[in-house]
Amino acid sequence: MDRRSAKKQRRKKRSGLKITLIILGVLLLIGAGGFYYVYGSVKNTANKMHDSSAWDGSSKRKKEPTPSKGDPLSILILGVDERQGDRGRSDTLILVTVNPNTNKMVMTSIPRDTRTEIVGKGKEDKINHAYAFGGTKMAIKTVENFLDVPVDYFLKVNMESFKGIVDALGGVTVDNERLAFNYDGYSFPKGELKLSGKEALAYTRMRKQDPQGDFGRNERQRQVISAIINEGAQISSVTKMGDILDVVGTNVKTNMTFDEMKDIQSKYKGARKNVENIEIKGQGQRIGGIYYLIVPEDEKTKIQTTLKEQLEL
Repeated sequence: MDRRSAKKQRRKKRSGLKITLIILGVLLLIGAGGFYYVYGSVKNTANKMHDSSAWDGSSKRKKEPTPSKGDPLSILILGVDERQGDRGRSDTLILVTVNPNTNKMVMTSIPRDTRTEIVGKGKEDKINHAYAFGGTKMAIKTVENFLDVPVDYFLKVNMESFKGIVDALGGVTVDNERLAFNYDGYSFPKGELKLSGKEALAYTRMRKQDPQGDFGRNERQRQVISAIINEGAQISSVTKMGDILDVVGTNVKTNMTFDEMKDIQSKYKGARKNVENIEIKGQGQRIGGIYYLIVPEDEKTKIQTTLKEQLEL
């Protein structure tokens, strides 16, 4: 093989794994080395994940963004807690907005207890109940209404499968700086922690022992997402990659096509180096004996303005 062919083959290998990591659902906008000969498996997994029926685009846009042109776009990560015979609730709601023109990514965590109008239900309730009432579409419309920005794509991840992704990576490492705690039979002291899949799931689910409640929980979720990205970027084993694809193919759904995933990797990967995390602030209040987070109008306006600027709306 001559030098030019070898260089081209190395580029193809790198491209294969980049796409693989993107379709893991939470592993957005990363670059890494990899193996080109898993490309077919990656495409098959992407096709299994694809679900165009759940969301066909936002009415808040005059024109849908085109990833191949590098238009700013938004992706809603829905971590759902699904049980047998029960649709479940959206355990995690994170809106990721990406602007390749400024090379910036904003991750906005929406507290699950946020009280807002449930679009299509005709009442106010906790925002995470929207998924239980009307599935992915109602959850997306409710988030759009709350933040007043379009949701272009969604990634729905079964939280039980979350541990499978972590185990397939061989575990993840996080720095637990703020709070030592025990939860679900596991102990999480302060300091650097190497977490298995079950441990990572427990680490991201605890909130009642945390003085910061949902805000602390959201912080730990972002820690684990970042750790998955870091571990995923170092994958060198075809066996590991196969295990990951098996988990992802059956537990992650998205309206992104395979070609859109490739375009996002190509046009938006620089934004992963400039990430801003936004927490939506509010006050806890009991209404009818039920706890809600009430977000003031000025806080909502501030968040909405930031996201509209990020999406160039």
